[in-house]
Amino acid sequence: MRRAGEHREGLTPGFTSRYGVKMLVWFEAFDTREDAFRRERQMKVWRRARKIELIEKTNPGWRDLYPEIC
Repeated sequence: MRRAGEHREGLTPGFTSRYGVKMLVWFEAFDTREDAFRRERQMKVWRRARKIELIEKTNPGWRDLYPEIC
């Protein structure tokens, strides 16, 4: 939740602050930080269409999920 809030407020440098991304439309929870990093690296090589398919499978309306996790 802390990290999602930092991204939402533009406090974390990178993609979200550079492009003004404010909505959380998809997330996964992991037991360890290493598992989360492993998944992130795995997804980085995916094409955009595959990532969009993953979002639309669980959040077809692309609603902001941030309020649900807080």
